[in-house]
Amino acid sequence: MDSAIPAAALDTLFRDARTQNGWRDEPVPRETLVALYDLVKWGPTSANIQPMRLKFLTTPAAKERLRPHLSAGNLEKTMAAPVVAILGNDMAFYEHLPRMFPHNQTARTWFEGKPEAIAAAAMRNGSLQGGYFILAARSLGLDCGPMSGFDADGVDAAFWAGTAVKTNFLCNLGHGDPAKVLGRLPRFPFDEVCEIL
Repeated sequence: MDSAIPAAALDTLFRDARTQNGWRDEPVPRETLVALYDLVKWGPTSANIQPMRLKFLTTPAAKERLRPHLSAGNLEKTMAAPVVAILGNDMAFYEHLPRMFPHNQTARTWFEGKPEAIAAAAMRNGSLQGGYFILAARSLGLDCGPMSGFDADGVDAAFWAGTAVKTNFLCNLGHGDPAKVLGRLPRFPFDEVCEIL
């Protein structure tokens, strides 16, 4: 099937990309992180709610604040990563709807005072933005190591205290060490998980 983008780009974004577990000692410039967000922000979210909030940990001191909240299996690779991104969801995203969804000035009422609707929308759309984040990073030549395996309450207290943001997941960023990449793990074939009705 013909693609709207070159096959090499699809390889970079999907087929050849791997979750990284080791990193080369090569910094990621601020300009790259800005360019990364400037791609991510264009991905669609429900009613343009954009709940994702980001903290980019680039210094040893910032990563040390994260250390006590990491599982043992994620500790070494995270401390070695040039950048650790904390992707959080702003649970007060609806406060911004008058600006972000201006053609419907009643949109805030869809969520205000409705914690279940807030939690569902924030997780769904923040995770959607997390997917855009990984693809945008790969498109800019970065490798990614997204992960769970951390104490979310501890990360929230260390990095989001005094805000309505709750941590969704972590993602190490940089240039991966090819010697530490696992081989391609299995994927389900179409007929096992898809149905055309």
